[in-house]
Amino acid sequence: MILRMICMVVVLGAAAAVSGCATIVHSGPRNIPIASTPAGAKVSIYDRSNSLVMTNTTPFVAPLNTKFGYFKSQTYRLVFDMPGYDRAEINLDSSVSGWYFGNLVFGGVIGMLIVDPLTGAMYNLTPEKIEQSMSASQAQLIHNGQGLLIILASQTTQHERDDMVRVN
Repeated sequence: MILRMICMVVVLGAAAAVSGCATIVHSGPRNIPIASTPAGAKVSIYDRSNSLVMTNTTPFVAPLNTKFGYFKSQTYRLVFDMPGYDRAEINLDSSVSGWYFGNLVFGGVIGMLIVDPLTGAMYNLTPEKIEQSMSASQAQLIHNGQGLLIILASQTTQHERDDMVRVN
């Protein structure tokens, strides 16, 4: 009975020694829900190196890695494009996960200096959910009759000047 207990403690201790706290809690990429209002915006996601990671149409869930390199976190720039709407950009930043400091108690030096930094699990991406409101472009507002277009008379044709209405 005592031998069995000792074996169990040794196995659990060994498992804790070769794993990182954040790696256990945050395994793999972070799933970030991405939506827009209205839905249907094309989203291009660029990483820290400005390389295109993925393109998709809202709404969708993007699996994004948190690791850029050893002890280096990944950041992302999301570009929202939709005809008739202004382009929008959002940055996804990273921060150290609170679970990383669990290595002080459970994962030890191996978890803190090797496992979590190598897997990137020591980082979180913020915000964890993206809901982007798209703003109608000025051209779309004018086209819909909801905006005002100011031009110089010298920029118009004679036909356009004949159709103009004077506003006082």
